[in-house]
Amino acid sequence: MKASKCIALVAHDSKKDDLVSWARHNAGTLASHRFWATGTTGTQIAQACPELDVTALKSGPLGGDQQIGAMIAEGRIDVLVFFIDPLSPHPHDADVQALVRLSTLYNVALATNRTTADFLITSPFFGSAFDPTGGGDGEPASD
Repeated sequence: MKASKCIALVAHDSKKDDLVSWARHNAGTLASHRFWATGTTGTQIAQACPELDVTALKSGPLGGDQQIGAMIAEGRIDVLVFFIDPLSPHPHDADVQALVRLSTLYNVALATNRTTADFLITSPFFGSAFDPTGGGDGEPASD
């Protein structure tokens, strides 16, 4: 995993404002990374944070979740930030569970809320090369 991470951004409707606010607050830290996001989320983040390289995919229920899942399976995503609303029913819940399952299977760092996302981006591994297979010595690797 290179120092510049490939990050997927997803948020349930009730969490979109939280994710946009988080991205805006951390834009300086995030600016050296590349982003893919589901439809509306990606558009909102790109508008709020023009310094970020954000590619908006399809809306989650219209295939965006599957697009991100495919990118995870292809090894093209290093980090998934998915602000989940655990209290609301979601018609595409199977897609949500698939993203969590794929992140676990392919050893992709996963943050489902702001606190975890903050811990993730403040890790010494976030801005440096890293071997997620554990082949290293636990220290951030150099490029």
